[in-house]
Amino acid sequence: MADPAECNIKVMCRFRPLNRSEVDRGDKYVPKFQGDETVIVGGKPYAFDRVLQSNTTQEQVYNACAQKIVKDVLDGYNGTIFAYGQTSSGKTHTMEGNLHETNSMGIIPRIVQDIFNYIYSMDENLEFHIKVSYFEIYLDKIRDLLDVSKTNLSVHEDKNRVPYVKGCTERFVCSPEEVMDTIDEGKSNRHVAVTNMNEHSSRSHSIFLINVKQENTQTEQKLSGKLYLVDLAGSEKVSKTGAEGAVLDEAKNINKSLSSLGNVISALAEGTTYVPYRDSKMTRILQDSLGGNCRTTIIICCSPSNYNEAETKTTLMFGQRAKTIKNTVCVNVELTAEQWKKKYEREKERNKVLRNTITWLENELNRWRNGETVPVDERYDKEKANMDTLALDNAVINDMSASTPGVNSLPGAPGARLTDAEKQKCEAELTKLYKQLDDKDDEINQQSQLVEKLKQQMLDQDELLASSRRDHDNLQSELTRLQVENEASKEEVKEVLQALEELAVNYDQKSQEVENKTKEFEALSEELNQKSTILTSIDSELQKLKEMTNHQKKRVTEMMSSLLKDLAEIGIAVGSNDIKQHEGSGMIDEEFTVARLYISKLKSEVKTMVKRCKQLESVQSESNKKMDENDKELAACQLRISQHEAKIKSLTEYLQNVEQKKRQLEENVDQLSEDLVKLSAHEKVNAMEKEIQSTNEVKETVEKQIQSHREAHQKQISSLRDELDSKEKLITDLQDQNQKIMLEQERLRVEHEKLKSADQDKSRKLQELTVMQDRREQARQDLKGLEETVAKELQTLHNLRKLFVQDLATRVKKSAEMDSEDTGGSAAQKQKIAFLENNLEQLTKVHKQLVRDNADLRGELPKLDKRWRATSERVKALETALKEAKENAVRDRKRYQQEVDRIKEAVRAKNMARRGHSAQIAKPIRPGQPPVASPTHPVVVRGGGGGGGLFQNNQPVAIRGGMTNKQENS
Repeated sequence: MADPAECNIKVMCRFRPLNRSEVDRGDKYVPKFQGDETVIVGGKPYAFDRVLQSNTTQEQVYNACAQKIVKDVLDGYNGTIFAYGQTSSGKTHTMEGNLHETNSMGIIPRIVQDIFNYIYSMDENLEFHIKVSYFEIYLDKIRDLLDVSKTNLSVHEDKNRVPYVKGCTERFVCSPEEVMDTIDEGKSNRHVAVTNMNEHSSRSHSIFLINVKQENTQTEQKLSGKLYLVDLAGSEKVSKTGAEGAVLDEAKNINKSLSSLGNVISALAEGTTYVPYRDSKMTRILQDSLGGNCRTTIIICCSPSNYNEAETKTTLMFGQRAKTIKNTVCVNVELTAEQWKKKYEREKERNKVLRNTITWLENELNRWRNGETVPVDERYDKEKANMDTLALDNAVINDMSASTPGVNSLPGAPGARLTDAEKQKCEAELTKLYKQLDDKDDEINQQSQLVEKLKQQMLDQDELLASSRRDHDNLQSELTRLQVENEASKEEVKEVLQALEELAVNYDQKSQEVENKTKEFEALSEELNQKSTILTSIDSELQKLKEMTNHQKKRVTEMMSSLLKDLAEIGIAVGSNDIKQHEGSGMIDEEFTVARLYISKLKSEVKTMVKRCKQLESVQSESNKKMDENDKELAACQLRISQHEAKIKSLTEYLQNVEQKKRQLEENVDQLSEDLVKLSAHEKVNAMEKEIQSTNEVKETVEKQIQSHREAHQKQISSLRDELDSKEKLITDLQDQNQKIMLEQERLRVEHEKLKSADQDKSRKLQELTVMQDRREQARQDLKGLEETVAKELQTLHNLRKLFVQDLATRVKKSAEMDSEDTGGSAAQKQKIAFLENNLEQLTKVHKQLVRDNADLRGELPKLDKRWRATSERVKALETALKEAKENAVRDRKRYQQEVDRIKEAVRAKNMARRGHSAQIAKPIRPGQPPVASPTHPVVVRGGGGGGGLFQNNQPVAIRGGMTNKQENS
């Protein structure tokens, strides 16, 4: 049982990386780090228990900040971890992170996993009760996240003056999955908003409380520990966040509660008599964590941007002040009946010693009063008595310190200047005021609950009123519609009555007309019968005429078709060959040019095919050479391997022969030693018979012979052992060489495969390059053929122009001769000549333009070819890089999945091995709720205490963790 001890609050500082908006804005990275405990911002150093840089992973943060607190809580201490800092500084990421991802999860899910892992590895005689609560402080009101109907809970103090939230939902859990489900449920009810600095800004302080109670079923020792996991909302400037309306009110309340926290930290750091815990509900809840019985760790989260440098400095100064606070921590333990008995016996002994001291002193005083002189030996020994009483006091104090959960005195208790009566009066008054405050909080809570219920009822009534109004409007509209329909129906009835009267009048007239019409109908029917007989006779005659006309039409069509066939045969026989030749004569030049183009294309294709064949033959010869070289190397390697295998076989056979020889020699040595013993005994007997005097000489000679034989035997054995050692060394060397050769063979095989694949890739690339080269050559040849055809066409055009000029000159001469005779047509001829000259000039211009375009195309062709080659090479390189990246990604993913599966299997096997003899997690069930059994958590009904005071039928019902149904039944 440990005494109460003082410990400083641990302060960890974490800097997040620059976010996207800061990078886009061009902000600078301000902090500079010196070791793991100091950071420099604005030229000023700030020292903490640990400084975590921007590249620190979530796992490293957990190991540095929170891993030790799990063990402390399970050992019976209280713990608190809370994150403090500016908005968008990474507090929620540090505390929660991504709750369901292994790498990015924060402190809370990792602590949950660690608590259960520790429990599974602890003594099997321990039984745990774990309950969790989750609430938030929103607009300075405590709101239960597991029951949203509880909106304004109050803070009270228990008998040890420790604050707690009254009426908050507590859920008993027995596995990490249940805890994570609780966190997910509460997180969905938490208040968040969007600001200019953060897309998911927490608008409330969330507190996740884990209460762990453990009991040793053998010793009945009980320990309890609480763990507060707090995610504070960030302090913010309205000018930066752009908060408006309700978000602005939230920011005001957040800054107010954080300033109250800063005041509490400052008061504790300065050591003032009064600490303003009651200024806000958050500091009231964290009263035991700040200066009380709790191991507290504060993680201050900072932004590294120079845009937020002022807020970062304020946060660092807050952390430095908090680092000076000291808490008094002790184990929360409940004494057993045995321990209370021991304590009573010690108090009894102390009382007995004090009574003996009093009687001793009274006797000595009476003797002095009677005038006797008390000798020194019989006087009261004050030092000895003080030592005895001090030992008893220490034992009692130790018991008291271990038995009580270390209630700390009030920080604002009066000093030595007040008397005891005044102290008691102040404390009574203070307790009275605190009780009144708690009562007022209860009243406020009840009134707020009533207000919420009334609001809900008002909303329901409003909805009901709105629905009734809608129904009334619908009924009113329906009534007006029915009235309109009624009026319309009355008008219709009147119209119907008038129509009926008219019908009655008309009925008589119509009945008379009907009689007249019936008479006429009879007469007409008779006429109709007569006409129908006539019509039938006419129909029969008409049918006969139709058959005759159809027969005549068939004959006419047959005659016409025969005439048309004869005419077609005559047309084919006569034909118009002259016309066809005349039509085809105009296309001779075009067909000739097309034929020349086809011939030029065929030539270019034949040339490219020949070049390609030569290139492929050269590539094939090179690849065959490489294959032959590789085959030769493989054959040489196989030959070496076979030689070494044969050598190893011969050496093993030789080693076996050597072992057989060794055994034979050992047998011979044993036989010789036996013979030698027999001979020596025989000689001894003979020598004793012959003469007793020469026994000493015989013994010496025999011993010498035995010694010589022994030395020879030892030499042979040592030589054989040396030979064996050398053979073993040789065998090991050969085995090493064989291993090396096998590795070399494997390496050569791999290289051979690589060379094959490289050869295949090169051949594929060569084929692609040949195809591309063929296409380029084809394009060049086509261009050359086109140039040749253009040149030929231009030449023919030039010849035609010459002929045209000659013809024109002759005609001009003739016209001049005719002008000498008759000058009447000279003007028309001059116009024709001018027109032809203009056409000739235009043709020359077009020819020059074609020549220039041809030259430009020739100049652009190499550039385009080079650009196309570069782009094709880049595309190939990118394709290979993409393929390699995909293969590497697939390989890494497979390796990662295999490693994860292996770790999961190992952890599962380890947990299953642990859970056979591990601690048990009991899950009490509340009264009135039947116990629900699951495959992994069967229901166990146990007598006696436990279950946190929750009973069902006068017996606690607990669900044990880490056991199966078979284990429980067994």
